[in-house]
Amino acid sequence: MKNVFKIFGMLLIVFSVISLNSCRSDDDPADNDFFAGTYRGNLSYIDGSTTVNTDNGSVFVTKIASGTKYNFTFSNGIPDLNGIEFQQQGDHTLVMVGSTATSFIRIDNSNLKIFYSMDGRTWTADCIRN
Repeated sequence: MKNVFKIFGMLLIVFSVISLNSCRSDDDPADNDFFAGTYRGNLSYIDGSTTVNTDNGSVFVTKIASGTKYNFTFSNGIPDLNGIEFQQQGDHTLVMVGSTATSFIRIDNSNLKIFYSMDGRTWTADCIRN
């Protein structure tokens, strides 16, 4: 009987791990109350005396408690963007509130596009989610 419980327990653990990993990359930032995901690709940052460019950067995106605001944590020493408010556009896309042709952030479950200027600083990202 102990062996049956051990086997059942092992199968339950394996099933749980597979289930959690298979859903993770499919999480949709527009449909979840809680969201965290990493996007990888091209990043740049310009701030007068500082310029960062990388083809292999990452952005960790988290939805904060308000439900409409997101934080963006960049690799390569690029300053974070926090508390950016979004609205849903279409079924699975979020667009920054106040987006213009010269300042926008667009995110969905597989892509992140940023061109954001504030106080003489500019962030850009063209990333995909793994």
